[in-house]
Amino acid sequence: MEPLKAKIQAKKAVVGIIGLGYVGLPLAVEFAQAGFAVVGIDIDQKKVAAINDGTSYIQDVPSEKVAQLKRAGRLKATTDFSALRAIDTVSICVPTPLRKTKDPDISFIIAAVEQIVKYLHPFQLIVLESTTYPGTTDEVILTELSKTGLQVGADFFLAFSPERVDPGNQRYTTKNTPKVIGGVTPACLEIAKLLYEQAIDQVVPVTSTKSAEMVKLLENTFRSVNIGLVNEIAIMCDKLEVDAWEVIEAAATKPFGFMPFYPGPGLGGHCIPIDPYYLAWKMKTLDYKARFIELAGEINSSMPEYVVIKAMDALNEQSKSVKGSRILILGIAYKRDINDVRESPALDVFRLLERKGARLCYHDPYIPEFSEGNNTFSSVALSAELLESMDCVVLVTDHSAYDYPWLVDHSKIFVDTRNVTKGIADSRKVVVRL
Repeated sequence: MEPLKAKIQAKKAVVGIIGLGYVGLPLAVEFAQAGFAVVGIDIDQKKVAAINDGTSYIQDVPSEKVAQLKRAGRLKATTDFSALRAIDTVSICVPTPLRKTKDPDISFIIAAVEQIVKYLHPFQLIVLESTTYPGTTDEVILTELSKTGLQVGADFFLAFSPERVDPGNQRYTTKNTPKVIGGVTPACLEIAKLLYEQAIDQVVPVTSTKSAEMVKLLENTFRSVNIGLVNEIAIMCDKLEVDAWEVIEAAATKPFGFMPFYPGPGLGGHCIPIDPYYLAWKMKTLDYKARFIELAGEINSSMPEYVVIKAMDALNEQSKSVKGSRILILGIAYKRDINDVRESPALDVFRLLERKGARLCYHDPYIPEFSEGNNTFSSVALSAELLESMDCVVLVTDHSAYDYPWLVDHSKIFVDTRNVTKGIADSRKVVVRL
């Protein structure tokens, strides 16, 4: 362990990052800025070429920063896993999606570990950052790495440190978001903690990899369950003819015992719609049903349909059928001011309206085009003429660039899923809020 500790402390260790997406690239940049030589490994040749050209494809990472680190010789990328021979620490930042059955798909983790096994060498640290079910690090990764004959905690080191990336968050970044770490052995924890302390402001050690894996699932299950609760409250308020947003804002004035969450068109992104199901799946293997998780998932996944019903009801009030109606979707990204459509509820709203025969178009300042089935759709230019030609406008993603009073003023029907029309709605217009 001492040779690797000395390398890390002197910033002579070569840091490897497998997976250069929304998690991996920001992490690579932080280690490079801290003074380490960083090698990014990804099977996507376009990502590798972009980094080696000094260009960023991640919204939160400026190209100028990538170019500067590339020129300084502290950041490079490759598709060749044999680079692991000369790498001292490896952080695995690959996707962990769900299968259609909502079972975990850790095939990307397994593929990365298979490559690491080929080049595992003494005094090498392996850290899994990809979200997964509790037990993955010990039961899957350790099992494979141990087949090399090297001993964990003595010859190589293994830890889990959940990513906590929040795309578009200007306040909390990879560097200043506390980093939870759990090691397979005390030595594993010590060396992993030492590494991340070089680039991250605060490191939070826990006693095991399973605890660290559970931390991430608790964080996002907490959010999923509370969002599910407030979405159901919004439906209840609608039936009671009560303004849900007013109720939430009033409740939020309580200085203790209440944390406000807000209703919306559904969940999106790479964490909250997915991570709780990893925990629910694991509990099924232990003959336990995660009832809160399943109920919250059911409510949250039903919200796009609820939005469509709201739009249909508003059209009916104007003696319009959804079939043949011209409908504009505002915002395709899964949340405001980012260029990410993963699991976006807007895609579900789009599909549902399309199936009902609506004539659809969309606008999003961050998503110039997206594909749905065999079709590719392009963002239309906003204009008063366009808005006035639409039978209905559905606001799904509340980008800060939108001029909401102007949008409402030129819309015949405006369906507001984010409470952006509070205080600005023209009484002559049909404005529908969740």
